[in-house]
Amino acid sequence: MELYTNLRRGERGAWLSIGAYVFLSVMKLTFGFAGSSEALKADGLNNLTDIIASVAVLIGLRISQKPPDDNHHYGHLRAETVASLIASFIMAVIGLQVLLAAGRNFFNPGEQVEPSLYTAVIAFFSAIVMYAVYRYNLKLSRDINSSAVKAAAYDNRSDAIVSVGAGIGILGAILGAPVIDTLTAFIVGLVILKTALDIFKESVMTLTDAFNEEELETLSSIIRKVPGVRKLSDFKGRHHGNVMFVDLTIEVNPSLNVTESHWITEEIERKVKKAKPNCVVLVHIEPDYSDCSDPKQEEE
Repeated sequence: MELYTNLRRGERGAWLSIGAYVFLSVMKLTFGFAGSSEALKADGLNNLTDIIASVAVLIGLRISQKPPDDNHHYGHLRAETVASLIASFIMAVIGLQVLLAAGRNFFNPGEQVEPSLYTAVIAFFSAIVMYAVYRYNLKLSRDINSSAVKAAAYDNRSDAIVSVGAGIGILGAILGAPVIDTLTAFIVGLVILKTALDIFKESVMTLTDAFNEEELETLSSIIRKVPGVRKLSDFKGRHHGNVMFVDLTIEVNPSLNVTESHWITEEIERKVKKAKPNCVVLVHIEPDYSDCSDPKQEEE
């Protein structure tokens, strides 16, 4: 099945992110401590949270590939969402730790030390690496139509921006304002907490079967335009990982036979899948007795 093939391809992006984050976090923390840069250390801790998020994506992609069984009739596609929810809590804890460390340094200016110039170089180098990873994952997400890999790509881009900010903060501290390095670390802590909150909100929305109103309106409009559909009387949607499940009830001419009714359901599935390739559509048909016109006229 193409869906599971794409999930396996999506693992490449997760592994690339994990490798990049492990390398950069070790480098940033090592040289951040050696070069006395709070901003670089905070950026390194930020990358540690990204490792957790990338591992969550990888685990989710792996479990999501398991086929449906007796206890999971819709498959295991929500495993990725559960892993992301757990990762958001871990990221929030690390973000708070970064904020507390930055706060202690800010209110104890005597402890501040001017960072070394090479810490700025490392920060800008990290930004270049993460931007390259971002471009790769963005292209991969488009090729396999994966929202999870796309989200990982945008996280890569955010990390590149954070590293640029850390580099600028370090340069400011070197030029005679050490407090800028600490303020940059504080901002990085806020970025970590914001990312954790965004992942948490998205995960909760998915797990509680929330559905985007714009997607609802778009799909409803497509369904109503299918020849033979008189009314769209019910529409329900939910997400399982990268797959969208849509349950809908339409009303058609009661004079239609089984074959004609089945053609309408196939046409709905075809048009919805064209708009949303990873969508599973379940159509329930009911007769509409408000107008018993000839079915031939309905098709015209």
